[in-house]
Amino acid sequence: MTLLDILRLGPVMPVLVIDERDKAVPLARALLAGGIRVLEITLRTPVAFDAVRAIRDAVPDAVVGMGTLTRPQDLSAARDAGAVFGVSPGLSPGLLDAAEDSGLPLLPGTMTPSDVMTVRAAGLRVCKLFPAAVAGGLDMLKALHGPFPDQVFCPTGGVDVATAPAYLAQPNVACVGGSWVAPKALVQAGDWAAITALAAAAQRLRG
Repeated sequence: MTLLDILRLGPVMPVLVIDERDKAVPLARALLAGGIRVLEITLRTPVAFDAVRAIRDAVPDAVVGMGTLTRPQDLSAARDAGAVFGVSPGLSPGLLDAAEDSGLPLLPGTMTPSDVMTVRAAGLRVCKLFPAAVAGGLDMLKALHGPFPDQVFCPTGGVDVATAPAYLAQPNVACVGGSWVAPKALVQAGDWAAITALAAAAQRLRG
């Protein structure tokens, strides 16, 4: 699958911060039970790589990406852990080069038209709008659609269950990223049934 194919597997891509390795597999299974296959495991905790490996081995139907990749070496490390795509909050020449060298599809963060032009110059037609709410949200996506009609976005950052449907209605949005599907309190409590219910509700957000 291409990166765009992956993002179109569902309307919401959960942005997951996993603090405990033993929560990774049951969390992935709970989200999958609710219909969500594509997961972004953020590189914000010491167990992030272990979490990706664990999900790769135990939940093969999950499509696992790794986020918060900010250094060139993060791309190869994410690939070696088993991630099938990478996500970055921004972009840099080194990061774009590393993505090409590693062969790991990269979803880079963009915030301005200049960022989008840089991404397009690297041959990428899919990117994040991040942080979406701060970057102008729906108005920015509508404005970008004019000069870049074939650029596809995954808005992330400030998107929630109330605002997601409006984002998903835009022609240049493949999916949205958000953390509301797996709140930290529910993960810590191991309330997998509640997370499955949130995932199922998220799957219904694209009308």
